[in-house]
Amino acid sequence: MIPEKLRAAAVIARRDFVAVIFSKTFLLFLLGPLFPLVVGGMAGAIGAQVDKELNQPQVGLALPAEQTRRLLAAHAALADALPGDVPDFVALDAPGTNPRALLAKHLPGHEGVLTAVVSGTLDHPVLTATPERAHLWQGMVALFAARARDDHPAPLPPVTIDEVATSAAKVKSGQVMTAQAGQVLLFLLTMLLAGMVLSNLVEEKANKIIEVLAASIPMDALFLGKLFAMLGVSMVGIAVWGTVWGGLVLVGMKSLPMLAAPAVGWPLFVGLGFLYFAMAYLLLGSLFLAIGGMASTVREVQTLSMPVTMLQLMVFFFASYALARPGTMIETASLVFPLSSPFAMLARAARSTELWPHVLALGWQALWVALIVRTGAVLFRRTVMKSGPARPKKRAKA
Repeated sequence: MIPEKLRAAAVIARRDFVAVIFSKTFLLFLLGPLFPLVVGGMAGAIGAQVDKELNQPQVGLALPAEQTRRLLAAHAALADALPGDVPDFVALDAPGTNPRALLAKHLPGHEGVLTAVVSGTLDHPVLTATPERAHLWQGMVALFAARARDDHPAPLPPVTIDEVATSAAKVKSGQVMTAQAGQVLLFLLTMLLAGMVLSNLVEEKANKIIEVLAASIPMDALFLGKLFAMLGVSMVGIAVWGTVWGGLVLVGMKSLPMLAAPAVGWPLFVGLGFLYFAMAYLLLGSLFLAIGGMASTVREVQTLSMPVTMLQLMVFFFASYALARPGTMIETASLVFPLSSPFAMLARAARSTELWPHVLALGWQALWVALIVRTGAVLFRRTVMKSGPARPKKRAKA
């Protein structure tokens, strides 16, 4: 009986997967999140380039000609070795001009923004700039001037770096940030993609296709097939969006801030992320299917799905709240409650190296998926099988 149900579920999954993937609606669904992503990436890349070209700070040099040449040579030798953004140095052909006057006007032949002026001599350089620039560049100008004063500067010696291990507090804080980022991404993907299950069911229920399928195969197999078909479609969507995002990063879009490595390591954390996304999707999708079984119209489906959506939002807040209280009953409850378990366990993977709890959690979540699917199938059978006209009873022959 079980293999027969699995075969029937595979047939439904393949049918729904192919039907959704090759539909125009799915193409539009894929393009929907891509538009703001592409536009934002292009705007960020272009804006960063424009800001770099138009607002690149420049330090004008108003020293004697020979000293200016030597200071430019020192800048060329040391700029790449200094951390951060080192401003460009440009020679100013304005001997005897007040540095304040040079900063107050645009000089012909200089495309960048003149943000500071170095005057005086190499022995006593004078930096004219705004307070924040003056404090930021004071040491840099002193270093360049000291290098320029040496008639025979030696090359910079190689520096051996002895890195110390990071502190335990920093590691813990970084792993918490990684856990929070994983929970947010899991929640957004689940809420964005789980609605496809409900829309597919409502469409087939409206045109009576679901009644034909329900009469042909077991309801459990029908529900499982639809769930895994939509899960496969969601994975395709995630792959497409991830590929586009990676391409935008390669062409210059600013990437996400660097996150600390999770306790289980990035490869295993990403793998567990996909598994917990699948479980969160199946749990929420099975609830949506159960709702579809109790509703007879599209309006009723929308009305009943709203509480589930709000419940999922509260579940996300509950898992995030439990993240800040490890070892308490609140964290235990978030790990055991099936809807919050994927979020809480993904956060646990970022903070703990233990792997056996994930095996138990995945099995526990799969059990609840089966229970919800079974309950939804029973509710669906009671409504769908009674949706058609009642058959007249045959009279008994005399």
